[in-house]
Amino acid sequence: MAETGSDQAGDMKHDSVSSPGISDQEREMATSAFEAFKAGSYDVSLKHLDSLQELNKEDYKITMNKAITEFYKSGQTTTSTLKQTLMTLKNQMHTAVDDIDGLDDVENSILNYNQAVIYYHMRQYSEAISIGEKLYQFLEPFEKFAQAVCFLLVDLYLLTFQPEKALHLLAVLEKLTVKDGNSKNGKGESTNSANKESSSLKAEFTAMIEAAKSKMHQYKVRAYIQMKSLKACKREIKSVMNTSGNSAPSLFMKSNFEYLRGNYRKAVKLLNSSNIAEHPGPLKTGECMRCMFWNNLGCIHFAMGKHNLGLFYFKKALQENDHVCAQLGDGSNGQAKKFTGIPMCALLANKRYELLYNCGIQLLHIGRPLAAFECLMEAVQVYHSNPRLWLRLAECCITANKGSSEQETKGLPSKKGIVQAVVGQGYHRKIVLASQSTQNTIYSEGQSAAIPVASMEFAAICLRNALLLLPEHQQHDSKPDNGSKSCSQSGSTESGSETSDACSGKTQEGDKFIPAAPSSPLRKQEVENLRCSILACSAYVALALGDNLMALNHAEKLLHQTKLSGSLKFLGHLYAAEALISLDRISDAIAHLNPENVTDVSLGVSSSEQDQGSDKGDLEPVESSGKQTPLCYPSSVSSARSTMLFNLGSAYCLRSEYEKARKCLHQAASMVNTKEIPPEAILLGVYLELQNGNTQLALQIIKRNQLLPSVKPASSPDLRKKPLPFQSSQPVQPIQTPSSFTQVQRK
Repeated sequence: MAETGSDQAGDMKHDSVSSPGISDQEREMATSAFEAFKAGSYDVSLKHLDSLQELNKEDYKITMNKAITEFYKSGQTTTSTLKQTLMTLKNQMHTAVDDIDGLDDVENSILNYNQAVIYYHMRQYSEAISIGEKLYQFLEPFEKFAQAVCFLLVDLYLLTFQPEKALHLLAVLEKLTVKDGNSKNGKGESTNSANKESSSLKAEFTAMIEAAKSKMHQYKVRAYIQMKSLKACKREIKSVMNTSGNSAPSLFMKSNFEYLRGNYRKAVKLLNSSNIAEHPGPLKTGECMRCMFWNNLGCIHFAMGKHNLGLFYFKKALQENDHVCAQLGDGSNGQAKKFTGIPMCALLANKRYELLYNCGIQLLHIGRPLAAFECLMEAVQVYHSNPRLWLRLAECCITANKGSSEQETKGLPSKKGIVQAVVGQGYHRKIVLASQSTQNTIYSEGQSAAIPVASMEFAAICLRNALLLLPEHQQHDSKPDNGSKSCSQSGSTESGSETSDACSGKTQEGDKFIPAAPSSPLRKQEVENLRCSILACSAYVALALGDNLMALNHAEKLLHQTKLSGSLKFLGHLYAAEALISLDRISDAIAHLNPENVTDVSLGVSSSEQDQGSDKGDLEPVESSGKQTPLCYPSSVSSARSTMLFNLGSAYCLRSEYEKARKCLHQAASMVNTKEIPPEAILLGVYLELQNGNTQLALQIIKRNQLLPSVKPASSPDLRKKPLPFQSSQPVQPIQTPSSFTQVQRK
């Protein structure tokens, strides 16, 4: 936007020059100030403006031009001062953004535009869009100014993932460009014979038109990439390559396009062929090409399933980002907060939090939840309104706490963790069975749950935040819109709902999206899928904390969702049954444990449950989730039904219906491989044999570590041992994917 900034200054000076009702002396001074400003002689320009202000002290435009000139004199490093000056002028003129109306506001449009540019560089995109959309209403009198406003709005729409609005404005820009070209050509023909300068002016204007067309092609590519419209994107990519050649931005865009198509090796090849050394650098453009390069390589290798290599590239991107911040004078700390001492365009250079988001998701895939938790906790300080990010934090907590019990189980592979110890000798020799219950054991000692540590208590808070950030009305709308894919993939929301028809014809559809920075907004179906994942995790966490009523509440809400995948439905029944058994409602639990409840165990959300789905291709989630699914989900319907039967047997034991329990146990064992029988099922078999009086058979089951055919000896009425506690399956962690492919890219 540095180019926009210089254009805007030119417009402001020209505004002073062409204002009616001023004397010839004032017009001459204004012209001199403007020419000095264009030549870069800011001191000379300020002297002319001071003289002009003495003649006309009430003209706020002179004060505004002085502020702009001083800003450029400082090397564009006094952004905060300029912002304050413009705000003071605006208050003096009594022109609030919401009250822009009438002819006076057309004159004040330059002031408002300047404010929008500053908001853009300070990443206050909502405010910038609000001003830009108001300015859009007064574009007709200004052809060059209209182009500047439209380009600013297009950039803002793309940064906030609203590609359809951006494409609409680009169509308007094309009309303005063609109109400008025709009018200028006509004027050139009429004056060519009389004025020798007209040919040079015409050449300059032609170059400006070509530059605008090249920029529009690049914007279109970015918009189509966000919409995943590959056919339209392919056409525009050709135009970009024709107009821009093999420049780094054009090669990055083509690499992104190939990435969406699943051509990962070609995407890497295109990135490697880009000459990023020729890029001017972040101090001049606000873009760190090296940072983008490593980030994009990390995303590509994530999609290829090479998570450790992807993490390596993300760390390289972080190192480059830290180097850029060091060049800016440690801009990541105090100076950036004050917006002083750093060129305005360089305020957009720091991408630390986007990269930390990517690193966190990658670490979660690798199986390093504590390291992922640290990265995501830093990212959530900036992106605290992203419900997906809160879910990822909860998954870090769940994975970190689940690891200890799995390690204990792996410590005794021969007995599957069934035998804890053998004590005594001879006649007094005893076998001590390991406790399989972890309920009510995961509590922090005297520590507040609000302290951000990877605990189950903090996971509950994260999941509560995630649920609160999801719109409630989406649940009611899900039924009539079942299977509908009419909502376009444009982004929404950061601009507010009162956009003019000229800026967007899709305002009502935009309301179906909720922002999830730094990734793309959540579409309606994504919201419903995300809600299901959050409810499943919430039920699991509540069970782990011993909050059975809350676990039952979450599980029942999960089962009432209209668009529920088979795997999450399976878990919902299991979690509801476990909560009901803990509440001593055995009959209700048995209804949930009916094997016929399981008819499908597919994820069913491969395309909409993407974490950073703005620029992911269709191949990526399939490839990634395929590797994670066996760890968390039953491999088949028969495996899921066997799990239900194992748990149903435990429920029957609690009602002393041992024959039914035995039938369930052996039916379940016949449905799966012997190695897949969980230790809880072995213990259930031991309990049933002890209850039946078959002590020796129970010992044989423990010794062989497998279920054996039951024998009916004489009953022993004195044997009344406590039944085996009910066990649930492993928790499910919904699929995570990294941040969007071009998350760091801007142009």
